[in-house]
Amino acid sequence: MQTTIAETTVDVNEEGYLTDPSQWTEAIAHAIAAEEKVGPLTDDHWKVIHHLREKQAAGEEMTIRRLNKSGVISTKELYALFPGGPLKKAARIAGIPKPAGCI
Repeated sequence: MQTTIAETTVDVNEEGYLTDPSQWTEAIAHAIAAEEKVGPLTDDHWKVIHHLREKQAAGEEMTIRRLNKSGVISTKELYALFPGGPLKKAARIAGIPKPAGCI
């Protein structure tokens, strides 16, 4: 289905995740972050967002454990940056599909 985020029409699934990561922009990230009550987005948020997008583009499944092991951010910092479902919120803001391990 289609919706408008940050004045851009994008394709999303029933949970609001972009179904086409190529439609993502930083303006969309800011709008989704505000909706998720995350932010304002800092350099640390952007490190996580860009890392998730890179790994998704490479076809790698992301988990909190893998993200922690990547050295990009610790699990504790991830929870502080994206409270209440960190990987789920970070993935949505990054414009990638919800990770399989997230409910």
